[in-house]
Amino acid sequence: MAAMGVLSVVLANSMGLFPLGPPPGWWEQLTWAVALSLPLVWRRTRPELATVVIAVVFIAAQARRSPETMVSSATLFIALYSLGAWGRSRRLAAGIRIGVIVVMFAWLAISALISILPVAPTFEGTSGPLPPLLALSLHSILFNLAFFLLAYLLGNSTWTSARRQHLLQVQAEELRRSRAAEAERAVTRERVRIARELHDVVAHHVSVMGVQASAGRRVLDKDPAKAKAALAAVEQSARTAVDELRRMLGVLRNAGATDLGGPGTDDHTGGYGLDQLDTVLRGARDAGLTVVYQTFGTPVPVPESISLASYRVVQEALTNTIKHARASTVDVRVRYLRRELEVEVSDDGRAVPTGWGRTSAGGGLGLIGMRERVAAHDGTLEAGPRAGGGFRVRARFPIAPAEPEVDDAATRAVEQGATA
Repeated sequence: MAAMGVLSVVLANSMGLFPLGPPPGWWEQLTWAVALSLPLVWRRTRPELATVVIAVVFIAAQARRSPETMVSSATLFIALYSLGAWGRSRRLAAGIRIGVIVVMFAWLAISALISILPVAPTFEGTSGPLPPLLALSLHSILFNLAFFLLAYLLGNSTWTSARRQHLLQVQAEELRRSRAAEAERAVTRERVRIARELHDVVAHHVSVMGVQASAGRRVLDKDPAKAKAALAAVEQSARTAVDELRRMLGVLRNAGATDLGGPGTDDHTGGYGLDQLDTVLRGARDAGLTVVYQTFGTPVPVPESISLASYRVVQEALTNTIKHARASTVDVRVRYLRRELEVEVSDDGRAVPTGWGRTSAGGGLGLIGMRERVAAHDGTLEAGPRAGGGFRVRARFPIAPAEPEVDDAATRAVEQGATA
């Protein structure tokens, strides 16, 4: 722009075109042309300063009647546009631009008065319907209004476009991070589910196998028949554990399977549920426990995921009774309440803290796994010592009532027995 300003000064002097009157000397004209353009160097880093300096130099150059007007007008346009596009403070940018525009119109009016009043123009050859002075004023006002308005609106448009682009980039980055975090959480949830299922499957059957193997070793010489029965129980538990492990591996190997996926869902039933409790109860009996199993209320269909979660809670509670409680009797109850399904496992063993966390405030993988399963279905879990001795695990799962309006004496009796 400085080079173009210098060229414009040379051409104006070569043509003898001096619209503002007799010009100053050559070096002053060149100085004004360069001084007007150089502030554009800071049009992005300091657009406010650049615009103010260019506006001041523009008026000073015209006051000195510098003949160069084309490049200087373009420079002022670029300065106003740059302030609108790059000004960090939108209020300050708007205030400076409006102030510069007002000052420019005031200077336009003053310069017009200075050039017209001393010499009364004749306006020869006019033929339009408007008075010549009015037409000249309207022409100058409309041209400058369009000039400054275009610079103002283009600057705002560029700033808005850049801001939208920036917001899109920020949102894309946030979305990418959100997806990465969600993928990491999904992997963590999947690992927790797999770990919980492995714990439930392996711990129960291995515990039963350990108890049976110990019993078989003790009676191997004294009672071969009992030893044989214990070994048969070990064999059956081993086969069951292998079958469940194969089922899990089949689910994990199937890339399209959703059996272990999805928040709020439990693992695939694989044929296990409340109707299969006899299997896990049989294992507890084979381990030497006296098992009492009771069902209260009218059985109603429950979702497979809740049925499996109930099965796993009973299985884990029995496993830990076998491993830690030193109990002789275990009581398993399933209650079909009006709006809930409740499973309860209580024993007569010791109620002291042990490896799995046999207190209501204790910890351990078994208790954590049960809490996760129950919480996934918006249920509640109670685990802790009971008043008469022993330990109790009670889980409640919300279910849709079969007949919401029924409230007979039998249902009330079952609900009262649930709190006993």
